[in-house]
Amino acid sequence: MIRCLLFICVSILLSSCGSIRHIDREEKNFQSTFDSTAVALLSTDKLNRSPHGNWQLRLSGQDFALGYKRGKLYGPLQQYQEAAFFHKVDAMVPNPRKQRFLIKFLKWYHRTILKDIPLAYRQEIYGLSRSASDQYDFLGTKYERSLLLHGAHDIGHAMQDLMLVGCSSVALWNENSADGKLLIGRNFDFYVSEEFAKHKIVEFIEPQEGYKYAAVSWPGMIGVVSGMNEKGLTITLNAGKSSIPLQGKTPISIVARDILQHARNIEEAVARAQKFQVFISESLLIGSAEDNSAVNIEISPKKFDVFEVENGKLLCTNHFQSDTYSKDKRNEKQIATSHSQYRLEKLRESFHGQRQFSPTQVAQVLRDVNGLEDTDIGLGNEKSLNQLLAHHAVIFQPHDLKMWVSNSPYQLGAFEAYDLREIFQNGKEVTPVRGLEIPTDSLLYESRFADYQAYRRYLPVIQQATEKKTELPDVQLKAFEKRNPNLWLTAKTLGDYHYALANYKKAEYYYVIALEKEISAEKARKQIEKKLRKTRKK
Repeated sequence: MIRCLLFICVSILLSSCGSIRHIDREEKNFQSTFDSTAVALLSTDKLNRSPHGNWQLRLSGQDFALGYKRGKLYGPLQQYQEAAFFHKVDAMVPNPRKQRFLIKFLKWYHRTILKDIPLAYRQEIYGLSRSASDQYDFLGTKYERSLLLHGAHDIGHAMQDLMLVGCSSVALWNENSADGKLLIGRNFDFYVSEEFAKHKIVEFIEPQEGYKYAAVSWPGMIGVVSGMNEKGLTITLNAGKSSIPLQGKTPISIVARDILQHARNIEEAVARAQKFQVFISESLLIGSAEDNSAVNIEISPKKFDVFEVENGKLLCTNHFQSDTYSKDKRNEKQIATSHSQYRLEKLRESFHGQRQFSPTQVAQVLRDVNGLEDTDIGLGNEKSLNQLLAHHAVIFQPHDLKMWVSNSPYQLGAFEAYDLREIFQNGKEVTPVRGLEIPTDSLLYESRFADYQAYRRYLPVIQQATEKKTELPDVQLKAFEKRNPNLWLTAKTLGDYHYALANYKKAEYYYVIALEKEISAEKARKQIEKKLRKTRKK
């Protein structure tokens, strides 16, 4: 806490002293260098909707043109995405003056971002920024905002109280996959809001330099969080425990993009990752058709290692597993106090034994809402592989250049299948392979999912009543409890509500119930125990 306060104080003192270095000069240079009127959409540049609702983007070009054409094709979606992000900022920082300070601080924090992001990607971001909204120009130029938004993923999990990610990934090969070839699955649990996750894009990019690649992303993003290139190299990001550094470096999604665009095997991927300085801790799960294997590149501001296994079964959540990090105090704390180790054990349990998994079976594991030994730990529990907040889930078969991408809600919608080899060869509008589709999960049609949706609507109402000490009807409180009774947060929320209204006996009752549930993190458990002690003193 002291370190965090010191960091904030130093930031306040320094934020008035500068901004992104040389940003004005670079913008003027780009304005004089690039003529947008000379950029024409090709017949192969297309944006369309999949049968189940995901956006599908096919695009080719170089640097500025690649970014500019992105904006031309999905400009309204990009503006919606920016608004969704800043609506979240509004909710967290409602004061406009503080919002402007926050942006000013971010500019100072990322003051060297022009050095940290390679020129080709900056030119692409500049092209993309031409379609950004005018609504937020008071916070900074479109180019400034577009640069800063590429660091949003990193900042989200660098801040300890904003742990917006809880991703789980698996790679299987040899005796663990149905055909012996590499098979990879992942949940990308980066949650900003329902608004932010509304428009997912499955993009197929043909850059002028490097390899063609496919990625799952959102409008306004040129980086990569989940993707596969034409050589069968895949990459997925899994956040680790990060400190709050004093300066931003290269956003991890840009590192991943560089690897995907320029590496064809594990050796090349590792070499490219080592070129970058990052400001957060991240596991990059790299799969390679050429190697028929996978590794975790474990990267942080001060350390770097590659974690390998010999049993053809690589599992990854949100902590490091290599020797380099075996005595790292921050990593040890992450294992001891977060839900990362629990989910790793759940992956081990799910992929135990000599079973040979297919893409459909991997999807079943990614969709699993239960805890260890199939225990009902409540819907939305962060210890579940399926926390019911995933931005997307994706499955790769690198040898066959096939991938499956989930549709909303979360990873419960149908996994639509794509054949990258066919898509990159035919030049036509992107179309999923209907015969390979993994159907919608049955949970969507069950009463407990409808109950969970109702629970999500009740939750902010009760939390707001708690904050304002406003009494709610008992029937509403009982309805909330009934909708998701096995989740620890349900009982904790009711305990907090009754505590705020000085109903200490009821508060004690619910805090005791909460402590009997599978609580997602040690910090939350300690908070409940502290409130229970205070309640009993009352």
